Amino acid sequence: MKVLEMKHLTRKFGDFIAVDNVTLAIDEGEIFGFLGTNGAGKSTTINMIAGLLHHTKGEIRILGKDVTKNKKFAKSHIGMVPQDIAIYEDLTAYENIQFFAGLYGLRGQKLKEQVEEALKFVGLSDKAKSFPKTFSGGMKRRLNIACAIAHRPKLIIMDEPTVGIDPQSRNYILSSVRKLNEMGCTIIYTSHYMEEVEEICSRIAIIDHGKIIAEGTKEQLKAIITNTKDIWIGINSTDTLDLSQLKLINGVKEVKVEEDVIKINSSADVNNLNTIIQYFIAAGIEIRTVEEQAPNLDTVFLTLTGRNLRD
Repeated sequence: MKVLEMKHLTRKFGDFIAVDNVTLAIDEGEIFGFLGTNGAGKSTTINMIAGLLHHTKGEIRILGKDVTKNKKFAKSHIGMVPQDIAIYEDLTAYENIQFFAGLYGLRGQKLKEQVEEALKFVGLSDKAKSFPKTFSGGMKRRLNIACAIAHRPKLIIMDEPTVGIDPQSRNYILSSVRKLNEMGCTIIYTSHYMEEVEEICSRIAIIDHGKIIAEGTKEQLKAIITNTKDIWIGINSTDTLDLSQLKLINGVKEVKVEEDVIKINSSADVNNLNTIIQYFIAAGIEIRTVEEQAPNLDTVFLTLTGRNLRD
């Protein structure tokens, strides 16, 4: 089932096209990474999905329904965790969640139960009567998440949920993202931390200059920029090394020697590391280190956009 569908989505600000003819679909159960530098169109797209900004042209569907014609339905199934913390300092943690959940029509016992459930989920049950001004940055981020999930949305948009917090809170939030996904939530996740996206996202799209320039799994995106991998073998001595034999191993394309490091370029789709190591063992060459240099999402992003993610 498609939780979100965007078809030819366009947003103009005067003559400037911020989002340009974007077509994208997200399936139920995905953790979908959405990446783009500042000004690429990412935030504009997210705001249109969340109903915070009207689109100029195109179509957005939530659970099969057009958001323009079914605004209340769409908003009731979306939870938004904004990059800038959106909580009220003069309300307690409980009151903050109660307020936001109430905007979705929750009342009475059901409201009470789901507020308490959200507090428990983010580990703030013991802080229900405390005010956010006494919270750490990580605790405020967790309260922000609780406010977005209390009405049990099908689609949760998490825009930079771990920015500016300590490693312990960051790990807690990433664990919460996985748990929400296991509970049936579909998640759109944006981050400037590529390692987070690599760790938790099942599929990723990169937007640049308002257009989707790449989309797929981590492996598919990496394959766009290279179909090879580099294997670096550190050895004690090159005296008995026979490069010609190494080059005969299936998948090996090139072999270079730099001091006591043998740099092997090989086809990415050939699993030949064990065969390469066996060659060194059979030749009586002592191995000091083994490193497989594979492209990561940082490399993919920089190659496709020409810029670092934080630009």
